[in-house]
Amino acid sequence: MAGLASAGLVEVDALEVLVLVDNVSDSLSTVPPGVVNEVPNLIQAGMTEGSGEARCCAHHGLSVVLAARAGDRTRFVMFDAGPEAYTVTRNGSRLGVPFKDIEAVALSHGHWDHGGGLTEAIRLIHGANGGRRVPMHLNEGMFAKRGNTLPNGKVLPSASIPSEEELVAAGAEVVKSPDARLLAGGHFYLSGEIPRVTSYEKGFPGHLRLAADGTTWEPDPWLMDERYLAVRVKAKGMVVFSMCSHAGVVNVLTDARDAFAGVPLHAVMGGFHLAGPTVEAAIPETILDLMKFGLKRIVPAHCTGWRAFTALAGACEPGVLMPSAVGRKFVF
Repeated sequence: MAGLASAGLVEVDALEVLVLVDNVSDSLSTVPPGVVNEVPNLIQAGMTEGSGEARCCAHHGLSVVLAARAGDRTRFVMFDAGPEAYTVTRNGSRLGVPFKDIEAVALSHGHWDHGGGLTEAIRLIHGANGGRRVPMHLNEGMFAKRGNTLPNGKVLPSASIPSEEELVAAGAEVVKSPDARLLAGGHFYLSGEIPRVTSYEKGFPGHLRLAADGTTWEPDPWLMDERYLAVRVKAKGMVVFSMCSHAGVVNVLTDARDAFAGVPLHAVMGGFHLAGPTVEAAIPETILDLMKFGLKRIVPAHCTGWRAFTALAGACEPGVLMPSAVGRKFVF
């Protein structure tokens, strides 16, 4: 299925990525060509006076709005929706997100910091597009009840993502499948299950899911429901979005390289899940292999962590590394 889907992917002329939600706010750092900071984007959307109320809100989570231009038409997709409704509404209104034009929403995996804002996102899109149902792309594994093991051995349950019924009530057309697929007229590729092939990327140790009996917890380090999204940009290659990389960002890029054999990998953007005591040991090997893909731009976000970012800064050629931040726009 991956081969069939990837073979039909439309090559686009340009891709713009607007960061709707991220952990970090940074409107002061200088940025290279192809990147626009939050404030110019806010001004373009109508901001006339600087204030706290006029700015975006950083929040633990991630959401991006992708605009792929092919010929005289631009197709919009949202990938993830951050942790809650408030951030989607606040940032979306300030940034002038064209909710009416978003053709589909996809979720990378079933965690609250990526799916908590889904119901609000669907409601906003459905309300702005004249009442058309919004394709909401998921797989069944995302609805599992999750939790984490605390240092004292106890379990801290995680809030579930919105139910299928809640999404439908908000205006979604829920599309559930384990397979790779194309979105928005074939302009975006949503992966299937990501093979875990490296020895050092071990998922999310300590992560749990509620067992079928509904009372006991079982290990769930691999989060096999996770997916990535990719766009093929003319004269550049594949831009890959790995929103939390529980599968391992090297595993993600390896699968993308295989799915699009002969097409260079141009960029990777998202959370690389290299922060925390159970995963930071993998930073050196991850970065060593990440450099082998020859990426022209690496955009760490969300759960990458300052230790991994610092290591990346020492490994990347000038101009390759550019961190994400809420309200920032990337042009490929």
